[in-house]
Parts: sequence; structure tokens; C-alpha cells
Amino acid sequence: METGNNKLLKVIDMKVHFPINLGILGRGKTLFIKAVDGVSFDLEAGETLGLVGESGCGKSTTARGVLQLYRPTSGQVFFQGTDLCLQKGDSLRRMRRSMQMIFQDPFASLDPRMTVREIIGEPMKVHNLPPKKKERMERVLELMQVVGLNPTDVHRYPHEFSGGQRQRIGVARALAVRPEFIVCDEPVSALDVSIQAQVINLLEDLREKFNLTYLFISHDLSVVKHISHRVSVMYLGIMVEMAEKNELFARPLHPYTQALLSSIPVPDPVVETQRTSIALEGEIPSPIFPPPGCRFHPRCKRKEKICSELTPVWMEVGSGHFVACHLF
Repeated sequence: METGNNKLLKVIDMKVHFPINLGILGRGKTLFIKAVDGVSFDLEAGETLGLVGESGCGKSTTARGVLQLYRPTSGQVFFQGTDLCLQKGDSLRRMRRSMQMIFQDPFASLDPRMTVREIIGEPMKVHNLPPKKKERMERVLELMQVVGLNPTDVHRYPHEFSGGQRQRIGVARALAVRPEFIVCDEPVSALDVSIQAQVINLLEDLREKFNLTYLFISHDLSVVKHISHRVSVMYLGIMVEMAEKNELFARPLHPYTQALLSSIPVPDPVVETQRTSIALEGEIPSPIFPPPGCRFHPRCKRKEKICSELTPVWMEVGSGHFVACHLF
């Protein structure tokens, strides 16, 4: 199935549910963890969409569902007009040449038994790009220079590099097959603050140089504001708000978004002492038994009767500003 939409990526009502078998004591009953429960968004070529939210809200699962690392339970994921959910085998592998991922942990995402040459060259070998071994080696050396690594270290192993250098190896691996779309799953959260800025600047430079499109996942709202064009906020498997970054940070509408943004520290001590932080009460409900109505209502100080009865509609309240809240 194909669509004529000119968006590079278009996700429509994607759900990713994981079954849990309760076994003998549960009389064989099966429950489902609703990790992602109906998200929709799109991306233009060359754009970066930031995805934020508390741990466990479904950010990484959303990214893996888009890449088909987790097969969505339902919904559609159109990439370059083709629904990835309908692709299998060789056709899906061909599509994956244009989609890559930079993982969160630079220590766990690299095989310690492989050299840098093998790590960066493996995607090229899988996709036969380029077909000759000598050309692949030249491409590996070129990529090492592009990401700021010394080509003379091509035969070294991951344990011989620092955390920032390992993440650069991961970036080079993602670039190996010349993708158009890259998922950045908290790519700097495991790095020192001084190194984070270097990697973020590298990602920005690469986006401009190769016209890359990013889905950027992070807990650090300051980083997201810096690198993203638009920002989407997730809570308990659904999106609650999405807008252009300056619009979202200047005029957050959803109470959950307001609470998140109020937690960002301000470098000015005078402003920091005068502003009020919104503290969220309670814990995130279980994704197995999400609350009825608005999923945020058990923790919302502005909730009304309708919030516990009716699921709010995802609607556009301004130019490109979407929110799912009964207050609007």
C-alpha cells in the first residue's frame, strides 16, 4: 500500500502492545502492556522531531516500532510513501538501508570483539555497499574523519576508546549506508556533560551536510530545544502535545507539558528563585491498566469530571500546535 503524501515519514495511529501470559495461576489469561497506544506524527526531510517524556512513557518503543525492530500491533508507518508494516524479508531490509539508529549506550551497543573497521563496515557488507572490500575500507576511513575520529585507529577495539569516541563510532556506523532517516535514542545521556555538547554539535553538522532527518529522543529538555525543529510530548503510551519548539516552550498548553518545562533549571539565580516548579503527585499508572478518560487525570491538578470519563481528542489548537486535553 502506498500513499502520495510528500512527507518522508508518516505514522498513523501506531500501537505496540506486548502480551503477558499469566500462566497457571492466571488460568492462562493474557494481558497486554500498552507501551505505545496510538501515536500519530510526521516528519519532513531534513527536520528533527524531539520526543520527550518520563521514563517508561513509550519513547524508545515508538522509535523501534517506526523502524520495525518491534512490529506494531496495529497502525501504519509510511516511509517514502511505503507502509513499512506491510514489508517483510528482503523488501524490508532494502528499506532499512535508508533508516538507521544511534543507540543510547555507547558501551553496550558496540561488539567488543570487533574492530572499528568491522563495526563501521558491517552495515556496508550486509547491504553490499560498496561491493568491493577496498572501497568499503576507504569508506570506513572517510566516515571516521567525518565524525572526528583518527583513521589510524581503524584497527582498535571499542574498549580502547572513551565514551564520546565510542558514540562517534556508533554515529559513523549509522551513516555507513547513507541513510535519510536516523533515530537518535538518547544518544548523549550516557556521556559527560562536556562531551554531550560535542556529540550534539556533530549531529547538527551531519544533518546539514547530508540532509538527514532525525527522530531525537531525550530526557534533557534543553538539548531537545537546541537540536529540534518540533517537539512532541509523550505520556503513558500516547502523545499529549506537539508544536514547533519555540511555541511549545513559550506556550505549553497541556498540564503535563507545563510540569515538565517547569523542571528545567534556569542559569540565572534570580530568575530561578522567583519561578515556581510544578510538582507532579503520584506515579505513572500501569500501562497494562491505563486509567479511563485522560491518562494524565490521576496526577492533574486541573482535572474536571469529564477528564476521568472521556478520552480527549488529539486536535490542532493553533498553527501546527496539537494537544489532547479537555481544557482546550
